[in-house]
Amino acid sequence: MFDKKTKSLTDVLGKTNRIVEETIIKGDIISQADFRLDGALIGNFSSKGKLVIGPAGSVIGEIICQNADIEGRFEGKLKIEDTLNIKASAIIIGDVTVGKLSVEPGAVFSATCIMKPNATQGAANDNE
Repeated sequence: MFDKKTKSLTDVLGKTNRIVEETIIKGDIISQADFRLDGALIGNFSSKGKLVIGPAGSVIGEIICQNADIEGRFEGKLKIEDTLNIKASAIIIGDVTVGKLSVEPGAVFSATCIMKPNATQGAANDNE
């Protein structure tokens, strides 16, 4: 009767992990929550949430997450389940797999890009 699923503190408080400028991490980051990176990551990043790479941020490695906003530099493999927003100040080099892609004018996007088909959109097109 009183069996309620307890929420994690991240769900309750809506906190975002943050790595500040001039911090360098060599290794892998695995997070269930949203993440903001203004420092540098040399390694891989995995999250079920959103990743924001700030203007001073950089990543060399592989990123797997739900959504991402990139203002800084990325080099490697990006796998974004939903939406990737590339801001005007961003530099992207590598391989990108996304659900949806938004690129602002001025961004450097030197990558191979695969957009995964939307299952509901494909089903609607089959009926035509």
